Amino acid sequence: MTTRRSFLQTSSLALGSSTLSAFAQTAGSTQKTVLLHCGWATKNIGDIGHTPGTLRFLEQYLPEAKVILWAANTNEAVDAMLMKRFPKLEIVKGYLSKEGPVTEAVKRADFFLRGPGMGQPTDFMAYCNKIGKPWGLQAQSYFPDMVTGKDAEKRIALLNSAAFIYCRDSKTLKLLQDTGIKTPVLEFAPDGCFGIDVRDEEKALARMKKHGLAEKKFITIQLRTHSPTSPGVDDKRPQKLNPLHPTPENIADDTRRAKVFQDLIAMWVKETGWKVVIAPEVRKEMEYNKKFIYDTLPEDLKPYVVNFDEFWNVDEACSFYARAHTVICHEPHTPIMALAMGTPMMHTFSEFHSPKCWMFKDIGLEEWAPEFDATPATKMFEILMGIHKDYSAAQAKVKKAMAYVEERAASQMKVLKGVIKA
Repeated sequence: MTTRRSFLQTSSLALGSSTLSAFAQTAGSTQKTVLLHCGWATKNIGDIGHTPGTLRFLEQYLPEAKVILWAANTNEAVDAMLMKRFPKLEIVKGYLSKEGPVTEAVKRADFFLRGPGMGQPTDFMAYCNKIGKPWGLQAQSYFPDMVTGKDAEKRIALLNSAAFIYCRDSKTLKLLQDTGIKTPVLEFAPDGCFGIDVRDEEKALARMKKHGLAEKKFITIQLRTHSPTSPGVDDKRPQKLNPLHPTPENIADDTRRAKVFQDLIAMWVKETGWKVVIAPEVRKEMEYNKKFIYDTLPEDLKPYVVNFDEFWNVDEACSFYARAHTVICHEPHTPIMALAMGTPMMHTFSEFHSPKCWMFKDIGLEEWAPEFDATPATKMFEILMGIHKDYSAAQAKVKKAMAYVEERAASQMKVLKGVIKA
């Protein structure tokens, strides 16, 4: 990890380099425009949350700029939420593969900013290079096959053409450094979801009332299973993260991990008498978390466990997590939202899902990010009770981590501002 001082020194030198200057626009009174490519899915509040969080960073640290959102996949509810929070936002939808709103917006923009993600496409890089549009990565994670295997040299050359690359985890950063990626700035910056501040108090309070939940007297849990993202859809990525047909080994993994959460639930209820909410980050997991966790709980525990029967938008989730005691999730973005709301969290990670799991270690919260398969329920309970027994200290720890996140976000936006001369 770079220190703030070394980062600012490096960024200052980079901004003065001839390479970066080549990307810069002539300073003037004309408002500069940033096109943000984000909004990857609506069935996953993490994929929804990237967008308002990144937009908040842009609004706060680059207020002079106009922002166009190229929304890869949104719906009416998500669009309404975004426009309510960012009324000056322009949203375009479509593809780079044919002329239309997206290609027109890219041409109008002074800079193309790729939002946080795990995908490994390079079409936008090639397109921007073709039309002479500077571009950069806001908070990226990569599997090693981004820079290895067939056509790796082409992908590396494209990465080298970026104005800057910010990685949201130290493992991806090291991967690119070891590969020899030579962009003007190659640094760590937080996932845009950390910047989220959208809220829906009315819906969250109504949900709490429906399920008899008292503020700061419940925890939330979600397991990530080896289930397909959508019925009948196979995951074509080499990692096979969401297999269409889970193997017996996959199912055994899900069953074993669910038992760890069941044991954690039992210990929490016995110790506190407080409730547990199986709160979804991903829509598809609602069915499987019910199957693997809730349905097989002892009958005497079920009155203490709430299994949501309807999905939600990210603004309601944020208001809900703000009132949780601790948020525990096998996925990473629910814990990020909790931190943004000032709530302690645990990310029970499996690195198989991607190196983005290291985000929490990178911001000083390694203690709250246990590896799932190496951590028994008793150890998870120990971590949880450490939070519970000195809750004010845990909240202070959240505040410290988020201060570092904000510092890094501000530094990144300073670099972007220098590139476009906003």
